[in-house]
Amino acid sequence: MKIYLLLAHPNSDSFNGKIAETYYNQALQSGHEVRFQRLGEMQFDPILWKGYTVIPELEPDLKTAQENILWCEHWVIVYPMWWGSVPALFKGFLDRTLLPGFAFKYHKKDPFWDKYLKGRSAHIITTCDAPNIYIRWQYHRSDLNTVKQATLKFCGIKPVRVTRIDRMKYKNTQQCEKILKKIAGMVK
Repeated sequence: MKIYLLLAHPNSDSFNGKIAETYYNQALQSGHEVRFQRLGEMQFDPILWKGYTVIPELEPDLKTAQENILWCEHWVIVYPMWWGSVPALFKGFLDRTLLPGFAFKYHKKDPFWDKYLKGRSAHIITTCDAPNIYIRWQYHRSDLNTVKQATLKFCGIKPVRVTRIDRMKYKNTQQCEKILKKIAGMVK
């Protein structure tokens, strides 16, 4: 399988970085083709200064990301939940990369749109400090509404699998190692 792996945590040395590295190494060992980008190492302006009325030229890292999205059969995104949402840099990446004409196109005479990224699946791996039940009850899975529903599925990517690792601030080293083994097992 052709996999595009995006570490959407700005810090590659984070536990999210370890998750992504584990996924990457296991995917290669399992015979998959993998293209891996680390958001914190990419160079781009994350702000759409004029919305979609004036779309700035894409920086080389964003052009590579678009190439990877078109190339892949499966897109894996690893990110932390911050303030009930995604890191600002990841949101900027989505805004700048999944552009009209690339990921979707609105119809002129009706409220519908064309989904240009059909034929791909995705796996979201996300971490948070709060318990899952709290994320569902208090935030109504706000980050997944943004990434899974309003972004990936909007562009035609489905199915979208979700793995949420909760209560991270309470995890010890042994528990973190166990999580990484589970991640490796998912790839197999």
